[in-house]
Amino acid sequence: MSGHSKWSTIKRKKGATDAKKAKVFAKLAREIGIAVRGGGPEADMNPRLRMILLKCRSANMPADNIDRAIKRAAGDDDANFEELTYEIFAPGGVAVLAHSNTDNRNRTAADIRHVVTKAGGQFASAGAVTRLFERKGQIIIERTAADEDTLMELALEAGAEDFTADENGYEIVTGPNDFEQVHKAVEEKGIVTLSAEVTSIALQTAAVDDSGAATVTRLVDALEENDDVSDVFTNADFPEDA
Repeated sequence: MSGHSKWSTIKRKKGATDAKKAKVFAKLAREIGIAVRGGGPEADMNPRLRMILLKCRSANMPADNIDRAIKRAAGDDDANFEELTYEIFAPGGVAVLAHSNTDNRNRTAADIRHVVTKAGGQFASAGAVTRLFERKGQIIIERTAADEDTLMELALEAGAEDFTADENGYEIVTGPNDFEQVHKAVEEKGIVTLSAEVTSIALQTAAVDDSGAATVTRLVDALEENDDVSDVFTNADFPEDA
């Protein structure tokens, strides 16, 4: 889940149980397969695969799992997945985007509809939710990993659009096409990132109280449990202690 409260999201992902990590790794392996079949197994020649490998690294996916997924996809021409996006409004009007990779759109649609209906949400008309988000590169770094002034100068000189700092650490935002060069500049200085990916960032957020946070979280958790769902984004602004 990616929402306005990025630090709680990262902590949540880092604290995932082994069972949840196994599910995440399986989904990432599917994304690797789609990227390899679309652009080949060489990351240097396949920008999409490079992005997926960054996600794998952020999720601490073992290298052996990654290698197996690449080799399996390189030798398999039969898989036929399509990418679908579901636009959803959670109770209270919070926007939710769910991206999926599926080999059976009818099955996935039925599963997602069941989850949304059970959570009291509703599907939005085409574009009603996607217009509330924009694709951006996002790099998250802990405060102890770098000096603020040095990192800000490095990021902006490399082409970042924005740099913010708080008590937890730093967020670097880039245009999608500038993400790789900014991330490379950070890596070359030996600065460790907590998260680095091209993601969907909310243009405006929707504040929720504790009750609303619980409702949105239940919906997002249920969506993320679906094997076909690859990413879920929300514009919910959660309370700090939610």
